[in-house]
Amino acid sequence: MKVSHYSDVEAKDAGEGTSKLTIRWLITKETGAPNFAMRLFEMKPMGHSPLHTHPWEHEIFILEGKGVAFDGTKEKAVEAGDAIFIPPGEKHQIGNKSKKMLKFLCLIPHVEK
Repeated sequence: MKVSHYSDVEAKDAGEGTSKLTIRWLITKETGAPNFAMRLFEMKPMGHSPLHTHPWEHEIFILEGKGVAFDGTKEKAVEAGDAIFIPPGEKHQIGNKSKKMLKFLCLIPHVEK
């Protein structure tokens, strides 16, 4: 068993197509997890992830704040305590239109790039 505090993992810019979004890779293959990765995203007000799609599913759990989940045509409000399932191949984007930080966990299978 490995226990670590999220603040011990460096927050990095989440990359191309994002705004005001950082990522912390909390659990990875390097941690010893052979199947899934757990990531913590921290999104400042008016930030967003890219509108994108990929061939794997992922699960999101909103820890703190309020935001929107966008599928390319409609937005759905999300807030702390909400769980989001995104099937493979579905367009998706998370945004923060509030004045407070939005924090969420995102779990994905390990994929070869």
